[in-house]
Order: sequence, then structure tokens, then C-alpha cells
Amino acid sequence: MPDMQRIGIDCRLASVEGGLQRYTRELTTALLAADPSLPCTLFVRSPEEEWLKGLSGSPSLMVAPYRHYGVREQFLFPHLLKHSGIRVLFSPHFNVPLLCPVPFVATIHDLTLHRFPNAASLQKRLAYRLLMRHAVFKSVALVTVSNATREDIVRTYGGSLAPKISVIPNGVHERFSPQPRGIQEHVRSKYGLSKPYFLYVGNAKEHKNLPLLLSAFAEIHSRDTELVLVTGGSEVSALSIPSAVRVLHAIPDTDLPALYSGALAFVTASLLEGFCLPAAEAQACGCPVIAPRSSAFPEVVSAEGSLLIEPTIEALKKALLHPPHSSTVPPRRFSWEENARNILALLRSLP
Repeated sequence: MPDMQRIGIDCRLASVEGGLQRYTRELTTALLAADPSLPCTLFVRSPEEEWLKGLSGSPSLMVAPYRHYGVREQFLFPHLLKHSGIRVLFSPHFNVPLLCPVPFVATIHDLTLHRFPNAASLQKRLAYRLLMRHAVFKSVALVTVSNATREDIVRTYGGSLAPKISVIPNGVHERFSPQPRGIQEHVRSKYGLSKPYFLYVGNAKEHKNLPLLLSAFAEIHSRDTELVLVTGGSEVSALSIPSAVRVLHAIPDTDLPALYSGALAFVTASLLEGFCLPAAEAQACGCPVIAPRSSAFPEVVSAEGSLLIEPTIEALKKALLHPPHSSTVPPRRFSWEENARNILALLRSLP
């Protein structure tokens, strides 16, 4: 695509709370900042979404109010794509309509649902497998966010896919940097955090392995520290929360840098991560990290100020009793600007 014909970006996930919301917004913003003249159409749920007002350039907007995994998405979205004038669709997710009428590039963050279906019904699991297989084999190119995910795709779907997979890591926004003590104290006071604390940021789905983390923290019987979970979703209600554990819901992104900066360590027992953006954000804020030495963690977490362990209760207890310390902030390794440059280079390389 030498002269960059018009591309479409599926931005419907930008209005859905979660990690994919952040990926979609940050990447789209960085893409248009990198090339404000980019001929681009954004497919959005509503043109009034606040984040759209800060975009560079003049992208066209098309309303695509189709719920993910719904019937209307499969039949009405392709019609919209066909008449949009785009020549290729970039999807920040694997969920591309089966009847997509234009070439597409899909993003696969992980294959978590292959191993951890959570409470998904059989119907949803079958739909997931169908859509994932469609993305893997019908895309003109695939983007993954880590070598761990790339290897998982090749292992699951075959080595013939390797040439069309590009590993393009997530970015970390510049707001994630060490915060002054005054700002840390303000945010701690805002949430009533009076003790030194360990911090977890993420959802509470099965693969996050939160029951193991909660059990390990309960068993160290610490009276001087607490564990703070920044989490949400229906899965939280099923957790058994020890008395020294705080659960914070709906924390704005603007407060996260101070929470990271003031923590004893960011800690997770997750069994599978395609990238783990919170771990990268924590390190960018100078926060030590305790995480498993599996999946994408060795790629994302730098050795300075981190402790990679086996996800067992004994290893977690030992790490919580003797957390790592970071004397310096590791050099910033991930940026959305670099992510956008690599995505643009990929799109421009398409025939």
C-alpha cells in the first residue's frame, strides 16, 4: 500500500471499559499523531465520545452501533464496511465479522479463552473459537503484543502462520512516571490508604489467579501492610476477601501513577498474559514488580526492581515478605508512538 489508501479502524471497543478500551484509544490517538494526514475512517459507537475530540488530523467517523459478538455485527457491519470506501480494516481485536468485505489486519492479544473459558456458555465458547480461527487464517496480517502470544498462536494453529505475524508490543503512556510524594499522599488520602501497601491492577477473571494471591497474603499475617486490588467485574463478588485486603473500583487513570509510585510492589499471580500492561505501567512509575516467570512477563518486566517467581503460595508468601526494591527507574521501554510507527509500517507494506 505505497500511497496509503484509506484504512478503517474498528474503534467500537474504545467505549467498552477494560484493557481493550485503552489499547484502542491509545493506539488510534498515536496513529493519527504520527501521521495527521492519514486517510482514515474510524468506526465508533457514537461520534460524541470524549476521547475523539483530542485526535490529530481529520479522520472521518462512521457510526457502527453493533454490539460485539452480536447478530447485527455479523450482518450489518459488513454492509457498512463495504460502502465506507476503505481498502483495509485494522481491528484492535480478533473479532472481525465473518463476512468482512475488505482485507483486514487483526490483533490477537492472547489466547486466554482457549485455556480459561471462565463462565462462558458453550455457545459463546464456540463463537469465540470460530471468530478466532477466522481472524487467524483469513487476515492479511496479524499483530500480536508479545513473542509469548506469537508462539502460542503458532503452537495452536500451525507454523505456516508465522510469516504473517508481527510482534508489536503495547505502549505505556507518558503519564505513568514516578510521582512526587505530595501527589502520592493526596491519592492515598483520597482512598484511605494509611498503611504501606502491595498493589494489584486488573480484572478478577479465572486466569488472573486472584484466589492464590489472596491466600498468600492472608497467610503472611501482616499487620503492617495491606493488599490493594484495583479491580472490577462480576467475578469480584465470588472472591473471599481477607480483612487486610482493600478493593477499589472504578479508579480513574489519572490516579493510577500515584498508586503505582507509592506501592511497596505491584504483585500478580496471573497464569497467562499476552502483555500485562499494568506491570509495564508500574515499572515506568518506579514500582517494583512481583510476577510469575511465565507467559509474557519475562518480556515485559525488566530485571531491575522485579522478582519473577513460580505462581505458588509459598513463592508468593516469600516474595511478599521480602519484596524487591528498585533503586532507579528502568529506562522507558514501551511507547505508543513506537507502537503506532510499527503499525503504520505494517499497513504501508501491504500490497
